Amino acid sequence: MATPMKNICFVMFLATLSIALFNQVDGAGECGKTTTPDKEAFKLAPCASAAQDENASVSSQCCAKVKKIEQNPACLCAVMLSNTAKSSGIDPEIAMTIPKRCNIADRPVGYKCGAYTLP
Repeated sequence: MATPMKNICFVMFLATLSIALFNQVDGAGECGKTTTPDKEAFKLAPCASAAQDENASVSSQCCAKVKKIEQNPACLCAVMLSNTAKSSGIDPEIAMTIPKRCNIADRPVGYKCGAYTLP
């Protein structure tokens, strides 16, 4: 009786393992498989002063970087709210205005980003 019980337990283990592997997440986050919001935040270094002061001018370098990231609004949102952005002194409410200040015509107006909305 012990051998059939071992076989049943082994089959149950294999079934559970198969289900777990089948349902495994592919690891892609808001910004895709090859990067993270924190890595993308470093690329927005030219936007630092504009993301801290709503009266600061937004450089063309900043606008080019934002335009590239904002093609994926979930990534842009995650970048603006990332730990790297927070530790850099970025004000998310001001940072959310950068796409508008860059006059990006196809920006995701009204996109909800946590407690913020992209203007």
